[in-house]
Amino acid sequence: MSGVAQHASTATEEVAGRQVVLHYGDPEGEYAALGTGALLVDRSHRGRVRISGPKAAEMITGLVTNDVMSLAPGQGQYAAALTPKGKIVADVRIFALASSPTLSLSTPAAVDSLLVDAPTRAAAGWLDMVRKFINPRVAPYRDETDALGDLGVFGPQARRIVGDVTGVAGTVLSALPHYAHVSAEVDGAAVTVARVPELGVEGFELFGPASAGPALAARLLRAGAVRGGLAAWDLARIEAGRPEWGLDIDESTIPQEANFDELHAISYTKGCYVGQETVARVHFRGHVNRHLRGLRFATHTPPPFRAVLVDATGKPVGEVRSTAVSPQFGAIALAMVRREIAVGDSVAVRWESGETAASVIALPF
Repeated sequence: MSGVAQHASTATEEVAGRQVVLHYGDPEGEYAALGTGALLVDRSHRGRVRISGPKAAEMITGLVTNDVMSLAPGQGQYAAALTPKGKIVADVRIFALASSPTLSLSTPAAVDSLLVDAPTRAAAGWLDMVRKFINPRVAPYRDETDALGDLGVFGPQARRIVGDVTGVAGTVLSALPHYAHVSAEVDGAAVTVARVPELGVEGFELFGPASAGPALAARLLRAGAVRGGLAAWDLARIEAGRPEWGLDIDESTIPQEANFDELHAISYTKGCYVGQETVARVHFRGHVNRHLRGLRFATHTPPPFRAVLVDATGKPVGEVRSTAVSPQFGAIALAMVRREIAVGDSVAVRWESGETAASVIALPF
């Protein structure tokens, strides 16, 4: 459903082999729509795998940190898939789809399949994990990255616009918990409408056939959405303190280092899963040595990716990850910071050609 039309001023870049729009000629205006209207972002570059059948939830709950078995139709959750040593292979969003469309979470229905959505850079690793651990005769699975698109609408007008286009009442949309979803039909195409929290503003993502993307995007734009790209999305994501796999977190990261407890991505009461021993040991008997934090810089331009944080004694205590220049907060970044550096502390930031100072900030900004 890669449906937001490109124009001559469109800027793109390749992310993990997929072409992604950075902006449509006005990145500042696109970002501003998040605060005043609604931003329409094509999220189809992420990976999507559907796992079907009565054993689907049992299979996936053995691969991720959250309790998939607890999901009822129309519910969803955030989770991490881990290596056997407890490091993050992918952070995923899991949507429990009903066997028949419903516009109410209270309507009885059976879970027909799970749609599992992964970041672009982590999608291949997640799919490899599915292929390794899930027997397709027990729980059939299908890579739907190209067949199923994803359009996101975020901002104070998102609920109205999504409701106008899909016919789902605003009261239903506002009642959805995070990652919960309902079914709708737009121009004859089945669309799943999910409420998502990633940008810290009201947001919804619409999953539907890729072929229906252009028409659906056009409807959202006519209803008042402003098309936007990855530049505006990433700026808002950093402000919201949400890590991106391959930039802020990767296979060297333990979930608790990335604040996954605060993001409600870990269950400590569910059954066994890959990497559970490390996660449980940290929770019940220990601590992690570093945390994802925010940085605010003394300069107007943030330092480069992987610039080193240094304490007053000259000891390395972390490194810069995603960076941005925020209209609200100035030059900012997400960073992995040693636990002995407290929120409110100042650190030096050094790289090959420069140095600056930064304050350590609790997330979100």
